Amino acid sequence: MADKKSDFLTACLRGTSQVFFMQNALTGVLFFVAMAYASYVSGVWATTIGAAIGVVVATLTAIVLECDEDSIGQGLFGFNGVLVGAALPTFIAVSPQLWVYVVVGAAASTVLTAAFSATLTNSWGIPGSTGPFVLTGWLMVAGAYSFGGLEVAGEAPKLASAFGPHLVTIPPLNELVEIFFRNIGQVYLLGSAVSGAIILAGIFIASIPAGIAVVAGSIIAIIVAVGMAADPAIVSQGLYGFSPVLTALAVGVIFLKPSVKVALYAVLATVTTVFVQGALDVIVAPSGLPSFTAPYVLTMYLFIAPKKLMAPHPHKAVKDHMAYEAKKSI
Repeated sequence: MADKKSDFLTACLRGTSQVFFMQNALTGVLFFVAMAYASYVSGVWATTIGAAIGVVVATLTAIVLECDEDSIGQGLFGFNGVLVGAALPTFIAVSPQLWVYVVVGAAASTVLTAAFSATLTNSWGIPGSTGPFVLTGWLMVAGAYSFGGLEVAGEAPKLASAFGPHLVTIPPLNELVEIFFRNIGQVYLLGSAVSGAIILAGIFIASIPAGIAVVAGSIIAIIVAVGMAADPAIVSQGLYGFSPVLTALAVGVIFLKPSVKVALYAVLATVTTVFVQGALDVIVAPSGLPSFTAPYVLTMYLFIAPKKLMAPHPHKAVKDHMAYEAKKSI
């Protein structure tokens, strides 16, 4: 019994780390420390509590549905759930109904994860990644507008007023450093630079190449967003950087075999993600929805689709993305 509890806890922590494609329980612990720090500073613990509920419910759902045991153990059915659990309390005010919403959303994300794997991954060799989180998050936040027991209280409805012409403004060095770390923290919807630094430390513990890719992704995002005169307030919050960070990691290290050509390809994908971020923010703002990691998901799908030409490289921590490789070898 103790072993099963230990295995379940490890699977949940790996699921937390898999948001950044890492299969490392210690990294998962550090990610929770990052969330807890942000909650401590803000005095709002709903996001951290929601993340914990999300990964537990998502993992339990995978077990009940008898999904692939290896994938469950690697945390591949937990990372979308932990993001759903963190996102819903970020954009919906705390209420008893919210926690019901979190449980249902996390469970649904597991079903969608399996569905993405059975279709997108098996048919085209494209990883589902955080696509299930984006779809679940959009539907749940949009649905909250329909229910009196739920109040959408996040930043998404306010984004529409932020768009408009801006001058190129280079922030001072200390602010650039904070933006660099916020870009990383915002993957978990954390606006704390310290939390971003803790997350980056967790990534380096699991994989030095992954850490380097995340650093590069954050720097590229800052250069492009500032150079293109994006709204300084949004740039400062790290909201132009979190999707590019994931793209740099996914394209540059995880799903393609690292090389000079792949590095340049990843740079192009990362720059593209910044532009897609701006576009999707404008598109979804009138609906009162956040873009979540949709800019990363869309860009990554498009850049990974032709991976036959880019020397595919299976990654041990992303087992459910290897069906294409197995099929190809038959």
